[in-house]
Amino acid sequence: MTRLSVNVNKVATLRNTRNVGIPSVSRMARIALDAGAHGITIHPRPDERHIRRSDVSELAQLLATYPGRELNIEGNPFHGLVEHCTLAKPHQATLVPDDVSALTSDHGWPLTRMSSKEKQELAGVIESLEALGCRVSLFVDPDPDVVREARVLGARRVELYTEPYARAFAAGAASTELTRYRRAADTALECGLELNAGHDLNLANLGLFLEAIPQVAEVSIGHALIADALEFGMAETVRRYLSICTGARAGSAGIGSSNA
Repeated sequence: MTRLSVNVNKVATLRNTRNVGIPSVSRMARIALDAGAHGITIHPRPDERHIRRSDVSELAQLLATYPGRELNIEGNPFHGLVEHCTLAKPHQATLVPDDVSALTSDHGWPLTRMSSKEKQELAGVIESLEALGCRVSLFVDPDPDVVREARVLGARRVELYTEPYARAFAAGAASTELTRYRRAADTALECGLELNAGHDLNLANLGLFLEAIPQVAEVSIGHALIADALEFGMAETVRRYLSICTGARAGSAGIGSSNA
């Protein structure tokens, strides 16, 4: 079974447009957990455009009341992520190479092109986070060589950046991209790495992806899930994603097979 972690960044984005605390990030996270979500993901950025420092501590306290559920904190390890993890001690830290000005994560770590010094610095961060008790996952493109480097640096998981797959799915050409992802996934498993996936996954394309790569341990989904929650409500939306994660797969989406 693939676990579902709900990214609540966009709840915070809406909350931050007013100074009245509505919607409550922690309340929406609780609704998601009560509906069966296996965890909550946040990606605090230096400018606090969505998740704020206070959200980090509140969500850590919330997850402590849900045994077996996990807090996943994403971010650039050189832009404040380590400080957040030191404060909250999340179950998982997902390291993402995003720029401070980036609207969203748009690429994985270019590990095969990084200098020895850069890789040593990243390995040092991984070691520090593991010492805090965080399982470290590196956000990567579906490249077997990069996956191998992630293992050398000490990561326990890699998260496959799935936006290229989502684009191909929307164009009705998912099969070629899925071949790339299968190769990267096979390499991860051969190296002893666990596998996560995320970015632009949604109710339509998630099932086909998990059918092709059933070894995915966890998907982190935010933008599409929060948009769906505006239509279906948070609890019902989480249940719909869970039905795919737990085995209904592409058939439950109704259109997955036509995009293969």
